[in-house]
This record gives sequence, C-alpha cells and structure tokens, in this order.
Amino acid sequence: MTNEELTQMLDEMWQDYLELNPQARHIHQLFSDLNYQVLNDHIALRTFDLEEVNIDKMATPFLYSGYRAAGEYHFPNKHLYAKHFQHDDPALPKIFISQLMTESLSTDNQLLVHNLVAELDPMQQPPDTLCYCGRPWEVSYEEYKALLAQSEYAAWLAAFGFRPNHFTIFVNALTSHTSIEEVNQFLKSHSIELNSAGGEVKGSPEERLEQSSTLASKVAVEFSDGSVEIPGCYYEFARRYPLEDGSLYQGFVAASADKIFESTDSR
Repeated sequence: MTNEELTQMLDEMWQDYLELNPQARHIHQLFSDLNYQVLNDHIALRTFDLEEVNIDKMATPFLYSGYRAAGEYHFPNKHLYAKHFQHDDPALPKIFISQLMTESLSTDNQLLVHNLVAELDPMQQPPDTLCYCGRPWEVSYEEYKALLAQSEYAAWLAAFGFRPNHFTIFVNALTSHTSIEEVNQFLKSHSIELNSAGGEVKGSPEERLEQSSTLASKVAVEFSDGSVEIPGCYYEFARRYPLEDGSLYQGFVAASADKIFESTDSR
C-alpha cells in the first residue's frame, strides 16, 4: 500500500467515525479553533479472535504500509487481548487493535458470533478493507441484548461491525492546553460528558501516559427487528511523558485502557 493509499484509508476511517460520532466533529473544531494543528495519537479497532477477522487479519493493510507490531496487552476481566502498531513516521497515528476471546462467551453466544462472522464475504471485504468495512452481517436487537448481557464489547462489535471505535487527540501537540485536566475542564465547560470510570484521568506521569475520554453518544442502529439507539463511538485524549532517554513513551497502559473501554457501555 502506497503512502497515498494509506492516507486515503485513514481519511475514510475518519469520515466513517464522524458519521457515527457527530460530537467528535464538534470537539475537533473546538480544538482546531485554538490550535495550529490537532494531531491524532491513535486509532482503536475492535474485533473477534476468530481466524477470519482476528488482529492479524485486521492489521494487514497497516503492516503492508510500514507499520510494525510494537506492544501487546491483556485484559483478563474483559476477556480481551490487544496489540498496538506504529509507523516510523511520527506523524502517522498508532493503531490499537483489540480482540474478544470468543470462548469466554456462553455456548449460545459463541454460536451467534460464529454465525455472524460466517456472513462475511471475503470477496467483498478483503483484508485491506476489513478495518473500515462496517457491519457485514444482519443482527437482531434480541441477539444484541443476548451479547450485551455477557459482554458490552461483543454487543458493540455485533451492532457496529468493523470500524474505528475511537480516535485520540494528542494533547502534547496542543498549544491551547498543556494537561489532561485542562482538556477535561475545557470539554466540560462545553457540556461534553466524560467517562468517569476509574476517575476522569486514567494513568499517571509515573506510568508515562495519561488518558481521558468522552462517553459515547447514542446513535440509531438498524437491527433486523427495528431501529434502536445505543452508544456508538467516543473521542479520547492522551498525554505522553518522556522515558529516561528523553523520547516520549509510545505504548499503552492496560489498566487505563481497561477503563477507557467502558466509554461505550450502555447506560
């Protein structure tokens, strides 16, 4: 994949994300009005651990574009495993891909997930478009609720399919705000609701990473048995701190990401 093709793919992912999260356009504009540029720290994607759609499949276009695997993370409470990928070009966002350990679900829900993934047509969704192809299957609201009773993550993925779950403003690059606390206060002054699970600020300078996020706004989803409003996507904010050699920490903190995942929880 050429640099031009990668840029186009990232832009298509951004546009798809804005459609599911109109609030993100408003937030991005708020910061754009005060800053010369608003950089994206990372993009997060969700998937299942099934061979047809797992992390390795999802990462294919990024690996072809010069990205490399740079870290892995475990979330035992949520039955998730994740990797992040980064490019030598610091202007390109990191890619954080998580997958649900499908065997953690009940037998009925495992069968449901397998049936959903079986609807995926490899000819229509080749690996290089999988990460932003949307929902390639039909699912009912009853099936969504069955998954929701066991895993918020699985239910979100069944409802929305393969697309960015969130983008992330890189706080270090802002001139208008220098701390996560200032960013959070600015957002709240504009009546934007934040994820307070584990505190509004996740992480610490000692961990080399601080994060916060909005709560996902509800959007109408067309299920096979009707339209229902459920939490969609959210916007994240990350401030990174330097390592001993002076370079910024580029990884993620599992304990913080665990709480960030809850930005899409039903409420």
